[in-house]
Amino acid sequence: MKTKNKIIDLFCGAGGLSLGFERAGFEIAFAIDLWEDAIKTYNHNHKKAIARCQDIHTLDDNYLESLRGEIIGVIGGPPCQGYSTVGTRDINDPRNHLYLEYCRVVEKVNPEFFVIENVRGLLTLANGAFKEDIINRFSNLGYNVSFKLLNASDYGVPQNRYRVFFVGMKNNTFQFPEQLSYKISTSEALSDLPSLENFDLFSDFYISKPQNPYQEQMRTNSIGLFNHEETNHSPQTKEIISMIPDGGKISDLPEEYWNIRKYNKAFQRMNSKLPSNTIDTGHRNYFHYSENRVPSVRESARLQSFPDDFIFTGSKTSQYKQVGNAVPPILAETIARAIKELL
Repeated sequence: MKTKNKIIDLFCGAGGLSLGFERAGFEIAFAIDLWEDAIKTYNHNHKKAIARCQDIHTLDDNYLESLRGEIIGVIGGPPCQGYSTVGTRDINDPRNHLYLEYCRVVEKVNPEFFVIENVRGLLTLANGAFKEDIINRFSNLGYNVSFKLLNASDYGVPQNRYRVFFVGMKNNTFQFPEQLSYKISTSEALSDLPSLENFDLFSDFYISKPQNPYQEQMRTNSIGLFNHEETNHSPQTKEIISMIPDGGKISDLPEEYWNIRKYNKAFQRMNSKLPSNTIDTGHRNYFHYSENRVPSVRESARLQSFPDDFIFTGSKTSQYKQVGNAVPPILAETIARAIKELL
């Protein structure tokens, strides 16, 4: 008998969470998101167009109830801007209440498990009221709810990225996986990618064989290099970047370079020997460890653990945003495999 393995991805974005669960053996029945660019990228990377541009409010209760017994899990990350520690943290922000719609979907579909991913600001907003409400609501639906703040770099992603995960299970209590004993650095993640400063006709190809297991994993099934394009900087900006040391920031320079623009915390260079800072949706002020520029979309995707055969579509600005909003697939896969073992 075929094992039931179909899941739904709500607020799917470009598909990082989906990709991790697919690698663990789950099948995405359908995925939804309101952002058309992300949906186009999601479907571009799937043989079937299983993602659709749709508001979660329009998912009909009768339709959802018809999926009972067919869907084993619901995953997703409700938009997090209202929770973010760098945002306004307004408790009445409408985006803070989209988890109620997520909860409605889980209630109607009644899957074996659910996974919610969000920024760590959710844990402390309104003195933890949202966190407690999530736990109480899903507990009342019959789920054993576990939650934990995870750093992606503890699970094989070359990036310090803190996100909270809530995992609810009907018949088990989820235990979060153990952290790995090593961390992957930015140079380990990126050193086989061609230079964008010394541009040549062969820049669409790798400059070496994989130098480590991470690069080998990223290059599995890849037939070329996509989304690896230079961003134009002014000569003045390049000159300032060139003076920032490996792992340094603009405040390492004389005050004349940063005091006027108050860029003290913004202009930073990757540390080649450590995981990257959190990949956000723009990265105009975070620079390559050895070249005087921001990372390319492909480099950002590498730091998020998207494989090289995962292609981002749309404008370059949109591509950066899609990458920055995503759940790192390797972290998603780690959680998915732990869930699958319990099932």
